[in-house]
Amino acid sequence: MRGMPGNMQGMMKQMQKMQKEMGKAQEELHATEFTASAPDEMVKVVFTGDKKMKDMQINPEAIDPDDPDMLQDLVIAAVNDAMNQIDQATEKKLGKFTKGMPM
Repeated sequence: MRGMPGNMQGMMKQMQKMQKEMGKAQEELHATEFTASAPDEMVKVVFTGDKKMKDMQINPEAIDPDDPDMLQDLVIAAVNDAMNQIDQATEKKLGKFTKGMPM
């Protein structure tokens, strides 16, 4: 950074600080667990903030051999709920770092 104008040095330091803060925020988000469920809590799932499933619980009442589509729909509903929670938390926690930046 030697030889850079003072303004540029200051901007580089700000960027480095922002990168460090963003990395810490991402680590915190990834360590957070999100629990979601299908209607009537027939299926519950637990995901980490980096969208990795940690657990799934299926209520025995949801297992109907004559209607496997129902169980599939319940799993999809629970997983989609968890993904929405993670997306909202990500936007809340990391959105401040990307506001005003071109995508």
